[in-house]
Amino acid sequence: MTNNPTTTATKHFNNWPNDAGFDVVHEEREPVELTVTGTIPTYVRGTLYRTGPGGHQVKTDKGTTYSIDHWFDGFSQTHRFQIIQTDSSTRVIYNSRRSVDPLIESIRKTGNAAGFSFGQKRDPCTSFFKKLMSVFIPEPRPPMQHSNIGVTLSINHPGLSDSEGAAKGKGGHASGIQTLLAKTDAALLRHIDPETLEPRGVVSQIKLHPELTGILSAAHAKSDPVTGDVFNYNLTLGRKSIYRIFRVSAATGETEILATITDAPGTYIHSSVLTENYFILCVWAGHYAWGGMRILWEKNMLDAIAPFDPSQKALWYVIDRKHGKGVVAKYECDPFFCFHTVNAWEEPSPTSPAHTDIVADLSIYESLDVLKRFYYNNIKSSSSAALDYAGEKRRSCDVFLRRWRLPSIDTADPMEIREAVTVHTAKHDHSCDLPVINPRFLTKPSRYIYGACDRDMSTFFDGLVKYDMETQTATYFSVHGHSPGEAIFIPDPEGTAEDDGVLLSVVLDGYAEKSYLLVLDAKTMKEVGRASMDCAVGFGFHGAYRSHSLAGPDTDI
Repeated sequence: MTNNPTTTATKHFNNWPNDAGFDVVHEEREPVELTVTGTIPTYVRGTLYRTGPGGHQVKTDKGTTYSIDHWFDGFSQTHRFQIIQTDSSTRVIYNSRRSVDPLIESIRKTGNAAGFSFGQKRDPCTSFFKKLMSVFIPEPRPPMQHSNIGVTLSINHPGLSDSEGAAKGKGGHASGIQTLLAKTDAALLRHIDPETLEPRGVVSQIKLHPELTGILSAAHAKSDPVTGDVFNYNLTLGRKSIYRIFRVSAATGETEILATITDAPGTYIHSSVLTENYFILCVWAGHYAWGGMRILWEKNMLDAIAPFDPSQKALWYVIDRKHGKGVVAKYECDPFFCFHTVNAWEEPSPTSPAHTDIVADLSIYESLDVLKRFYYNNIKSSSSAALDYAGEKRRSCDVFLRRWRLPSIDTADPMEIREAVTVHTAKHDHSCDLPVINPRFLTKPSRYIYGACDRDMSTFFDGLVKYDMETQTATYFSVHGHSPGEAIFIPDPEGTAEDDGVLLSVVLDGYAEKSYLLVLDAKTMKEVGRASMDCAVGFGFHGAYRSHSLAGPDTDI
């Protein structure tokens, strides 16, 4: 593993370098052992996967450099950390692999990336006539192997066996990981070899059910923490958009359509909400213009999203997920945008205990500006464009943890829209995105939220925060020049408190241009151990963890 040291001539915002986390060009196909310091608790024994962008530039055969514009479109790469416990020590073994070599090779030869993207800007020289013709006479679709899928990961997703892996005689490995699927906000999923991380075939949600014909879905499926059943939506765009809410049974692999929604605008919805008895689709800001037709015009999702409309309410659709009742309630609230929901549960109403309310926590934004903040030029520490999002200029991109209450779900009428009541909004410097909780508390009342915070100290995330919803106080892990990724909560099997456990996060030391796997005490937010690397791991999106010592269903969050 090799690095290029940061040059002294390069100036970085607030002396917090992070470019090395965006300009990754290497992979570690052969497993290497990392250097462990401190203490990694024995119960952490398991496998951690991470996915997200690796590099974003390609040297072409024409002598030019093709650059991906938006962080969400970076070339997908999967990482694996095997945490192995012996009688006297802990070992951490790491390997990684890109998932889109055919796409990169095509760009190298042609100097361009065909097809749709999240935020890649169209060639400004493209004529109006050519844009118009591309709507009515679409260009040929790129091969499926060019699909850039790498936002979230699912371990042992029901109903989607890896036929290619089975044909090669691979049936998972001793840890119980049979399949590994990479997902995005489309209805496509990519099989990844759980050991070598080799990309395999791409499958569509239509394989789960013939009615799942829409092209969009949520990268974050939700799964029942008890049964392992997986829930998501499938979206067909058009003059009247159609959301199909579905459940995949972990026991049988069969898929059932729970509800069909036709009175909500087609929207960029990255995640949803799950309680013990309900699936909740919140249609927040981020509506696709022209019924989604603008995606054909722009060739990307971001520029096809209509401007934020402060008069258009966010809609909450509550779907019964156990008794076949479909949509049982609708709520509305002031508009907001969201990437990630946190947790939700049912509890007696504080004003009328005979009735049941739903409480939901989300990480929210008060406009859509954050979507454009995540262009590479706006988040790399050496980029002058990042100054356009510094200090007060960043306020429209601030994230807030917000709690809502959906009153009296047991008496709701789906023909009547009720108000979703805001209970609490945390201050921005106490809030986070990429939120996680102790997975034992999914669909149950929870107090602590952990995530990546942005307190204006860098051009990207600058720490990890633990927010206490009860006392409304925050505790941080932050080291100057060290940029963390999403945290994964590993509960202590002998613990009784909600914050008994550790957090795993891949952190970039921007000065050394090397990453490390950080292990934090979830109670104190103090480091207890780390596994150091000789390379930089690209700033990714999400991960999945499989315990080697504790039984239970795999969880999509």
